[in-house]
Amino acid sequence: MDRTAETVWKGCLDYIQDNINSQAFKTWFLPIKPLKLQGVVLTIQVPSKFFYEWLEEHYIKLLKSAITRELGDDAKLVYSIVMENTYGNSNPHTVKIPSTNRGPIKNPKVSMPVEIGGNDGIRNPFVIPGLKKVHVESQLNPNYTFESFIEGDCNRLARSAGFAVANKPGGTSFNPLLIYGGVGLGKTHLAHGIGIEIKDRYPEKTVLYVSAEKFTQQFIDSIRNNTKNDFVHFYQMIDVLIIDDVQSFSGKEKTQDVFFEIFNHLHQHGKQVVLTSDRAPVDLQGMEQRLLSRFKWGLSADLQKPDLETRIAILRKKLFTDGIEMPDDVIEYLAYSINSNVRELEGALISLLAQSSLNKKKITVELAKQMIDKFVKNTTREISIDYIQKVVCDYFDMPMELLKSKTRKREIVQARQLTMFFAKQLTKNSLATIGAQCGNKDHATVLHACRTVNNLAETDKRFRTYVDDLKKKLTLA
Repeated sequence: MDRTAETVWKGCLDYIQDNINSQAFKTWFLPIKPLKLQGVVLTIQVPSKFFYEWLEEHYIKLLKSAITRELGDDAKLVYSIVMENTYGNSNPHTVKIPSTNRGPIKNPKVSMPVEIGGNDGIRNPFVIPGLKKVHVESQLNPNYTFESFIEGDCNRLARSAGFAVANKPGGTSFNPLLIYGGVGLGKTHLAHGIGIEIKDRYPEKTVLYVSAEKFTQQFIDSIRNNTKNDFVHFYQMIDVLIIDDVQSFSGKEKTQDVFFEIFNHLHQHGKQVVLTSDRAPVDLQGMEQRLLSRFKWGLSADLQKPDLETRIAILRKKLFTDGIEMPDDVIEYLAYSINSNVRELEGALISLLAQSSLNKKKITVELAKQMIDKFVKNTTREISIDYIQKVVCDYFDMPMELLKSKTRKREIVQARQLTMFFAKQLTKNSLATIGAQCGNKDHATVLHACRTVNNLAETDKRFRTYVDDLKKKLTLA
């Protein structure tokens, strides 16, 4: 007899019911409806995003066990979430989200002697008395995967290097891999992604993520408790060590000394070291030269501010993951308006969603403008050249490619000149930068464009209207 979604889900429910209390079963599993079965992929419908998140957080292991019993080890679960359409039709729609099928990221147990250091009596603090193996928590965040890290020109080198390291930890020339960049550009996300990918490919390896501040505090505690040898021995057994915000070691000589010892041991034994920093190695102050030289052994890859296309892709990925739909013009407006870093971009999105939900307003560009003005404009927002280009192109109803082309058609030239004029007025970019982004023109062309716009605005009434309209759109945006 052919199996159906209903029969498979009934088998899952029978197993689940035997493993949880009746109230939890009624609350979280009876409302679920099986939709379809395609091979080993079962799609189920849940009533809300909150429902989906609760299942993933609290019952993922139980769900995985149930579906594996029914469909085998390759079984997959997909959620179809009934969502409210917040900006248009009142009819609900569904959003399909694959289950992460990922619980806590665990390391294998590793052998550790109960006594360390011979007859000095130092006991290993990581071992429970009577046991010779210890479980090391990876400290990895399962949400920070390579799949959720959007690739763009701003981060391609770092992401590619990270993926190479994840494929062959300790076996590439990228050891150590130092990822550096400003606040909110994705250093921590990428570091976690490397660790998670390694755990997926090499479950037997022990991976540990730790912040430089926590490493320092652990070292101080080991000195206070006279367990420094245990501290060093523990870190020397890690296969992949990820240290976040390594600039925090600055000025801490003893911490640098012990990290130097650990680093040398790991590197000599083919173990992988991944570091993140908010600045390049040459700009790290208060670091010992011997440690800085070690940082330069491998690859230093920078993360830059995301460009427009990457910012739009980040927002769309975030919305898809959360099961939310939003008009394209609102997404583009947010991406044009917030160009500082990813963290502030996602914060603006969350603020907009909160404004819409709490005030029961449709998500529109107008609502986004109000939110930007209230929460962002006075602190982080700066109009960018690409945003000015977008406004000008929308105003004249022309594609961006045409604006940046070499055509000498009068209407195209005037649009290009208006872009340069407002870029000089409203941004902090140099004339050379403005020209480069407006069709690879030089600074003299930008100056000529500004003079032309001023002259035409005084002599041509229609052109003056163009200037006034665009000024309102840009300064009120």
